[in-house]
Amino acid sequence: MNNQGLLERIFKLKENNTTVGKELLAGLTTFMAMAYILAVNPNILSAAGMDPGAVMGATALAACIGSLIMGFLTNYPFALAPGLGLNAYFAFTICGSMGYSYKFALFAVFIEGVIFIILTLTGFRTILANSIPISLKRAISAGIGLFIAFIGMEGANLIVNSDSTLVTLVNFRSSIHTTGITALLALVGFFLVCWLSHKKVRGSVLIGMLVTWLLGILCQLTGIYTVVPEAGFYSLIPDFSGFQFASLGANFGACFDLAGINIRILDVIVAVFALLYMDLFDTMGCLVGLANHTGHVDEEGNLPNGKGAMLSDAIATCTGAVLGTSTTTTFAESAAGIAAGGRTGLTAVTTGLLFLVSLVLAPVFTAVPAFATAPALIYVGFLMLRDVLEISLKDITEGVPAFMTILVMILSYSISDGIAAGIISYTVLNLTTGKKKAVSPMLLVLTALFILKYVIM
Repeated sequence: MNNQGLLERIFKLKENNTTVGKELLAGLTTFMAMAYILAVNPNILSAAGMDPGAVMGATALAACIGSLIMGFLTNYPFALAPGLGLNAYFAFTICGSMGYSYKFALFAVFIEGVIFIILTLTGFRTILANSIPISLKRAISAGIGLFIAFIGMEGANLIVNSDSTLVTLVNFRSSIHTTGITALLALVGFFLVCWLSHKKVRGSVLIGMLVTWLLGILCQLTGIYTVVPEAGFYSLIPDFSGFQFASLGANFGACFDLAGINIRILDVIVAVFALLYMDLFDTMGCLVGLANHTGHVDEEGNLPNGKGAMLSDAIATCTGAVLGTSTTTTFAESAAGIAAGGRTGLTAVTTGLLFLVSLVLAPVFTAVPAFATAPALIYVGFLMLRDVLEISLKDITEGVPAFMTILVMILSYSISDGIAAGIISYTVLNLTTGKKKAVSPMLLVLTALFILKYVIM
């Protein structure tokens, strides 16, 4: 049996209406959209006293292992890596506000992962995911789409901070050599992706990212784009001169090295609960949102092998903690690969293997700027927003919770808070309008847990 026949047998490519070429291209597209985490995660966790080189190595390996597990165990095109938000809580709350060392924080992540494995094997996480009404599942998908698009626009400096309105559109003329040019290049890349997609050009999303990056390099070489590292505008040209392998495994097993650390039980509970909450609902939201665009969901919007997907996520979390990084989770940016045609686990496996390759070629992948991945993320946002068309907005008890899910997810910059807003409003509106049968017992439990979370934290 040749290699293509083996891949067909493992990933059921024909059954999922895809090919090896499509899956490899989708995996590369997903990786390109996620590669920023190789630079961002070390930067954030270094605030906790961790060696950036060691974190980069742990990030790449955790992403590789997590994505491989997801691909082979579930045959879904979802990639994993240490998540944003979770790494910030790790660095600035557990190691900052609480005053613990990063070793304790890694221990908390490991315990969280173990609890997740138990919750998954008992079926509790699957029951939670399946209890979400179909209208909210579609809203979660649309909300994640806009959330991804917002991340893309923010990374490209199209949307910037504002003292009066919190966020605003960039002033293209004020800093044309930094924010201005990156915003313009992102727009060029976005419209290129749209045009290529309209023309049904294969690999349109990846082409848009690469062309945008190359245009950026050209702008740097001609002086249009200015390198200002202290302001976050780094060289777009890969630089191998300062790259070292020496510290890549320095934090391996640090989660078990708790000697001399004065651990307070209450702090353990608070840290683990917070990580559980964020990871549980961020992961659940991503799986629900992404699955709608893979063709794998049933009529109720449930993922047939949701248990396997959640188990992959939980195992990846424990693995990441042992390797020396914050919580590893399913990435919403997997939507970029799905938009490129990824439908099976071969997409996730390809992404995982590219993260392994990144250990050697890290300077290349970390040089890919946020404004180059922005076109893909904004376009994916458009694709995922179409799920709104399936929501009955004329029915207040269905439309308002969907609206709250989408609105809060974007404005709070949190998938989990968006899900919470949707579930709480769904429960309240249906109970108070006489539609008690629409609220399952598990939905009542979820509502109570969300309310308790906001009361306690």
